[in-house]
Parts: sequence; structure tokens; C-alpha cells
Amino acid sequence: MRRKFLITAQLRMLLLGAAFMAVACAALLRIAYLGFVQPAPQQHSMADALLPPRGEITDRNGVTLARAFPAYSLWFNPDALSDGGPPLVKPAAEVAARLKAIFPDLDTAETVKLLTSGKSGYIRSRILPEEVNKVTAIGELALETPSEEDRQYPQGKLAAHVLGYVAADGHGRVGMESYLDKRLLDPSERGHPAALSIDVRVQGALEDELAAGMRAVEAVGAAGVVLDVDTGEVLALASLPSFDPNRIDVAGEANMFNRVTNQVYELGSTFKPLTVASAIDAGTITDLSRRYPANPFPFGGFTIKDSHDLGATLNVPETLIHSSNVVTAHIVEDLGADKLKRTMADLGMNERPYIELPARGFPIWQSGKWPMLRAMTVGYGHGVAVTPLHLASAYAAMVNGGLWRPATLLRVEPGHAAHGRRVFKASTSARMNQLLRMIAVYGTGRKANAEGFRVGGKTGSAEKPGAGGYRKSTLVSTFAAAFPMDKPRFVVIAMLDEPKAVAASSFQRTAAWNAAPIVGRLVPRIGPMLGVLPDASRDIDLSDLKPLVGDGGGE
Repeated sequence: MRRKFLITAQLRMLLLGAAFMAVACAALLRIAYLGFVQPAPQQHSMADALLPPRGEITDRNGVTLARAFPAYSLWFNPDALSDGGPPLVKPAAEVAARLKAIFPDLDTAETVKLLTSGKSGYIRSRILPEEVNKVTAIGELALETPSEEDRQYPQGKLAAHVLGYVAADGHGRVGMESYLDKRLLDPSERGHPAALSIDVRVQGALEDELAAGMRAVEAVGAAGVVLDVDTGEVLALASLPSFDPNRIDVAGEANMFNRVTNQVYELGSTFKPLTVASAIDAGTITDLSRRYPANPFPFGGFTIKDSHDLGATLNVPETLIHSSNVVTAHIVEDLGADKLKRTMADLGMNERPYIELPARGFPIWQSGKWPMLRAMTVGYGHGVAVTPLHLASAYAAMVNGGLWRPATLLRVEPGHAAHGRRVFKASTSARMNQLLRMIAVYGTGRKANAEGFRVGGKTGSAEKPGAGGYRKSTLVSTFAAAFPMDKPRFVVIAMLDEPKAVAASSFQRTAAWNAAPIVGRLVPRIGPMLGVLPDASRDIDLSDLKPLVGDGGGE
């Protein structure tokens, strides 16, 4: 019997030891798993707590464009008092009056309505800490001031169409807030601001000049771009009227449509230099002094005409200076429809614009083989509708030596620009730089010829299509420019939607009188910011072309 008890005791000790060993092994395995297998988010928990809930967005120079910050709101909670009595100690009208003293723009009637409704709701969002103290001093428990995270745009409306906004669900909408949403919410990225390509100084100047030009001629809208021709970086992008991302209301939502990247237009005579460049590149223009017939040109049951009589013949420089549809059509006839279509496709005119923004308009582009008449009208800017950003990228390729690059709103580090694709020969680009400069010196772009900045560019005034054909009473007026033309660095596009013929534009509606002057005022403002100083002693050499042109004029 004694032996039996001894064996039982030994077995119990073995079982107890085995249990302890199992527990110890499990603990060791768990420690090993935590140390070597399972990730340890707790390692960064303290750092994460110090990071903002959403990353910051800056301009190319580090100026803050969007940031998250802790904020307070004013919330009405009728259930704050648990005794079942009325939610307020004082009369609702008296409480509303006290709140009105703190927030002068508060709607008293609406506030009283909420306070007597028995329902909870926001009275005010984004209130300051000192305002919280004043609300607390009213002594009503139903007036709560919860802490919330808010998104602030310290530059107000500036670059609103670039930035977009953050919705109530915490995710970005419309602009780069949408494109960068995952990055801005990623804990591993939130401590590193996202740097955009835009320069707030250039952006402010562009918006200011577009707004002034738009008001002066009573246009319904305006659009503008400033683009680095060597990197594709967008230094400024503006669509007017704009909105305030800090306060999204009905009016703001109506203005979110982006005229630069989402609306397509027939951009008129701004296409003529691209057509001439294509012909020079293809070798169908070898002699700029060759004269083409400039009288009305019947073709395919349609007569191509100019806005006024430009004489019997014009050479290529005169064609661009006077902006002749007729001679451009003759140039396309020599070039061939297939070649012009190929050039336009190489310039991206048949695809949505290349940019990070989610809102990108698809061009109106005829697929298949182009009839010659279609090619002729495209040659002078009708029959294809594209965005102003398409035009900016095309002009950059025309002046930078011939390379097309996608536009970008992200800052590009030196030496990291996209390789792009060759559209024009370098020699063609050099010749086009001369011709664009001549238009600003002698032709329709003279009001953009800012002293010392060597601006070149082309006007375009196109009737807007409507029911039953083009509406002669409504124009889209555009000036597409580059500077300085002796070594082009930047393209500038200024566009006005439906400008009026008013005293400020000498009662003219065309781009020479309204869009070109915007560029003429803008370039001297932004040039020094971008390292281009006025220098009247420098210019591109036009000596071989000057004998070919007369006095200028045209559209």
C-alpha cells in the first residue's frame, strides 16, 4: 500500500513538472514569436502619436499648402443632463444671444431652432481655444466642445484646383489630396511633407492676373498654366472662378470644375505654329520665303477664309504674324493629313492630359483616317478640342528642342526629369523659337511683349460650338507663350472663356486684346522669381527673318 502511494505521488510530481515545463515552453515560444516573427507596431506607437493624422502638403520651396491640426467644434447635446429635464438651464433665445456675442456671424434664428428641436447637431465647426473658454463660461452642459482633427489650407483659395480638399470621411477629394490620399495617411510617410511642383509666388501672380483680366472683359471663366519646358513641372495652375477648400459650400462645389485639365476647347490659331513645325520637320517647308496664295480657298464644298483681307500671298513668317487660316490650310495640303495627325498624336492630343489630378478631360478627336478638309481645319485649331494643359505640353515640346514630356504636379529633383519622346528635330525647334518671337514683336502677340523678357507666342480666338454650329457671339481667347526665347525655360498659357467686347479691350474680343495682355503683365512678375531677369541687351537672332515680314497685324 505504501509503495502504491509513493508511485502515485511521483506520478503527480511528474505531471506537475510537465505542466510547468509546457507553460514555460509556451511562454518561450510566444516571446520568440513576438521577437522574431510578429511585427511590433508598438515600437512606433509613441512616434505615431506625435504625428498629424494626415501628412502635410507643401509647395516646391516648403511653403505649407495643406496641414492637419487639432481643432474644436461646438456641438449641441440635448441629452447632456441625465435627470430627464430640459436640456438648457437658460432660455434658448438667451443662450443663442450669448453665442452670437462670441460668434458675430452666427444665425440666431437657426441656432434657436436647433436648441429647441430636441435633436443633437453642430452649431459651429472650427472654433478657437479662447472661444471654447467663452462657451464654457455660458454654463450650459448641453453646449459641448469636442476636440477634432481638422484640415487647414493656410493659403485660402490659392491653388484650390491643384489641392482639392478632405471630405468628412477623412479622405481626399478632387485634387492632389485625392491623388496622394494613401501616402498622406500612411504612418511611415506622414512625417515627410509631400512637395508639389508649384511655386506659391508664381501661383499667386497667375491667379491675380487671370482674375484681373477676367473681370476687365467680363469673361465667364479663365484658365492658366506656367510649365517648366525641361522637366514638365507645373509651377502654377489656375481655374477661375475658384473655391475655398477650407469651407466647402454649394457655390464652392459649383466651381470645382477644372478648366485647365478637365474642359476641352477648340483653341484656334494657337495650333498654327504646331502645324508649321510639323511641316518644317517633315521637309515640306524648306524655304520660309516661299509665298502661298492667301485668297479665300474653296475645298471640299467649304471655303476657308481669313477674318479680313491679308493680301494675295503670304510667306510662312507672315502667315503666323497675320494668323492666316488660308495659308495654314495650303501648308497642311502640302504636308498631308496623315503626317499632321501623327504629329498631334505624338504631342498627346488624342489622349487625356498627363497629370496626377483625377479630373482629366478626354479630347474630341476624330479616329481613323482624317479627310484633308478635317486636317486643314485642325491645322488652324478647329475640329480637335483639347485642354489648356495639352496645349502647354505641346508648346513645351516645340520650344525645348523637340522633346515632349508629361506634365507633373510633383516636384522633380534635379536630373530626374522624365526622358520624354522626340516629336520635333532640334533644328525645327530652334526655327520655331524665332517665329514665335516674331509674332510677339511684329504680330498679334505684341501686347504680351514684356520689355527685356524675350516673350514669344501665338494668339488663338475660337468661336465656341453650340446647337446648330459655331456661336459667333462667344469666343475662347487664348495666348500660348514661352520665355525667354533665346533659351526657352517656361511656357505660359492664358485663356479667357467668353470675353466681352468692352472698353478695357478696345471693344475687341480676340486674344490679341485680352489674353495676350495678361501674359504681358504676368511674365515681368514671375520672371525674377524664376531666375529670369529682364535684359534688353539680349534676344534671339531674327536677322535672317526680318526681311521676310511686313508691319504685322492680324487676329
